[in-house]
Amino acid sequence: MFSKQEAQQIKKEFWTAFGKSFPRKWILYDTKVKDMAFKFSADNKKVEVSFDIEMKDEVFRNAYYEKIWSLEDILKDFIGDFQKDEYFALENGKVISRIWVEKNGVSIFNRNTWQEIFEFFVDKMDGFERFYYEYEDFIKDI
Repeated sequence: MFSKQEAQQIKKEFWTAFGKSFPRKWILYDTKVKDMAFKFSADNKKVEVSFDIEMKDEVFRNAYYEKIWSLEDILKDFIGDFQKDEYFALENGKVISRIWVEKNGVSIFNRNTWQEIFEFFVDKMDGFERFYYEYEDFIKDI
């Protein structure tokens, strides 16, 4: 399909276009909790917005996950239907807890879907952030 170099260039153009289309400072890694972050991801089949709890200490990771999970219905009001996995395995083998929303049928390599992806990213990340700001004190109280 694309050479590795072409794919890297398209990805760079995608993220640059997203930043220019929606110039905003997102929380992302600035949750004030080590190893807890919001993330955007995009590939050739789908895109995701996720809330990752990456603590190595399983007790702490589970405690944060349970806190957030106790707010399941409220979170759903902010972001709609979502998926969750208390023991999500990353490609590198690291196990994290993840709550995420995804959109299928779009591709970072199809410029015709970029606007749809951008709007999904903004809508879902905004929902995650509003949820986090509203319940931050409760979530962080471990």
